[in-house]
Amino acid sequence: MIPNLFKTPLPPQELTILRYLQNRMSLPSNLNARLEQLTKGYMGEKKFYELLKEQLPSNFIILNNLLLEYNNSEFQIDSLVIFENKVLIFEVKNFEGEFFIRDDHWFTVKNENEIRNPLLQINRSEHLLRKLLQQLGRKFTVTSYLIFINNEFTLYKAPLNKNIILPTQLNRFINNLSTVLFKQMSKHRKLVKQLTSRNLNRSSHEQVLEYEFDSLRKGIICNDCHSFLVPLKRSYVKCKECGEKISVDSALLKSVAEFSLLFPYKKITTNAIHKWCKIIKSKKAVRRILAKHYTQINHGKHAYYIIQSS
Repeated sequence: MIPNLFKTPLPPQELTILRYLQNRMSLPSNLNARLEQLTKGYMGEKKFYELLKEQLPSNFIILNNLLLEYNNSEFQIDSLVIFENKVLIFEVKNFEGEFFIRDDHWFTVKNENEIRNPLLQINRSEHLLRKLLQQLGRKFTVTSYLIFINNEFTLYKAPLNKNIILPTQLNRFINNLSTVLFKQMSKHRKLVKQLTSRNLNRSSHEQVLEYEFDSLRKGIICNDCHSFLVPLKRSYVKCKECGEKISVDSALLKSVAEFSLLFPYKKITTNAIHKWCKIIKSKKAVRRILAKHYTQINHGKHAYYIIQSS
């Protein structure tokens, strides 16, 4: 059986970075708005994935959060389901409120502000995926659907001939998918391998966020409530707000992962991680944990650590 690309959709890297930064600096209004937008979109994708997982047979292949490229054009797919000889792609929107369509233009009912037509994005993704499959020599038909996941969403004048799935249609739509017989074959395994191997880690169009190491608040952040942890005993740290207690080793490794994502071009050194974590007083303890879990390069003041290859 082919495993899913992710057990559940992972948050976009941009969202993870903004969440980290939110805890360590005061975000400007435009980045707060972007954080809210990405969070809402991610919650919609998770909800749709859970519906698919609940209702589709376990042998179905579901890939999430694909960022692919064809002919130097990037395209993103929220969810992709592979059937016998066809691929369905889903663009999930967590819109809330009332909207209407007029002459292929989309507007909010409240103030008639025009929004970007979401069909344009998924039509583009469908076209580029079809071209990519042709390039890979894979003979699958491609169909796309625009999924509105929020029960508080209403769309007036929706065209009947478009692949738009409204909240009231969603359960019936997935139930219909679940009736399709599917047997995994070698061609499906090959397709999964080809798509996942081409999955990009980061979009070249992603907004560049400006921040400096010295300007960010230092410390170890609680997984649950995002408060800063405090020392408890020699081997543990604790959150004063929610009471979470974790080992120093686990806390430091979490902080290294955060440091590496925020500063991909900085080396993981004892001094940098000691300063980043702040509450681990002993540099010797930091060095010990890094040496235990990472591969050391060089020695003395020039030593740094890299993630061990599996």
